[in-house]
Amino acid sequence: MVHDEWKRRDFFRLAATGAVVLGGASFVAACTEAPQTGGQGAGGALERAKKAGTIKVGIAGEIPYGYTDGGNVTGESPEVAKAVFKSLGIAKVDATQVEFKQLIPALAAGQYDMVAAGMAILPERCKQAAFSAVDYVTPTAFLVPKGNPKQVLSFEDIKAKDLNVAVLSGTIEQQVAKASGVPDSQLQTYDGQPQMLQALQANRAYAGALTDISLKALLKQNPGAALEVTAGFVPEVQGKKQVQAGGFVFRKNDSDLVTAFNTELAKLHQNGQWLEIVKPFGFTKDNLPPADVTTEQLCSGS
Repeated sequence: MVHDEWKRRDFFRLAATGAVVLGGASFVAACTEAPQTGGQGAGGALERAKKAGTIKVGIAGEIPYGYTDGGNVTGESPEVAKAVFKSLGIAKVDATQVEFKQLIPALAAGQYDMVAAGMAILPERCKQAAFSAVDYVTPTAFLVPKGNPKQVLSFEDIKAKDLNVAVLSGTIEQQVAKASGVPDSQLQTYDGQPQMLQALQANRAYAGALTDISLKALLKQNPGAALEVTAGFVPEVQGKKQVQAGGFVFRKNDSDLVTAFNTELAKLHQNGQWLEIVKPFGFTKDNLPPADVTTEQLCSGS
């Protein structure tokens, strides 16, 4: 269960905002098109996209969830989105990159019709936008020195052993650490993964806390780092598990698009295609959402 004031990762904050074409070869430095208005029922985003053969999505430049690579957009969420929209007869998917914290405001402003950035489903966000069915679940982990000499496996260990932990500003990990009793004197906040990595390599912090998928991707990009990722776990606060479950985000009045997207997403989960799509980004069958983890449950905080 996820506390309604906790926020999803807010990192890889990039100064430039751009538009990119999924699967294409070009990266446009700035989006100059006028914002689109929100959809209304059958005449909303889905109908527009089918007529145009194109749909716009928002990403945040976060590895491995949604980012650019050589000018092309890729990542777990954009690749799954491409497969879904292909099934809906929408061949082209354009992506606009903004800071993570701006994804929902830009969606509401009509800059795009969906967020494909691996966003956690939280009650506070459900008040602002509509989420798809759960796309994946992912545990928390720590990035620690090789061998994990201090044997840190939980936030309680961080507190008890008086160790510094690096977290990213605005993340669930930051809030869980505080709720677990880790004092501010042991909590270091950074704006992005590179800064976290530097803190660990400089021994300013013993551990860095993020989702295990994000940490594994970070370590893969830095194979020379004398670090390792601990086993993933689901943190508990006051006896309640803090499940991290991600999904796609839509405007509330685009219910036609949400329904159509959920139908095709469920097919990908069931026929094994989803697993093939997401494997390159470090996802496994363990990241498939359990039947008892639903968007309705996560939005209600229950």
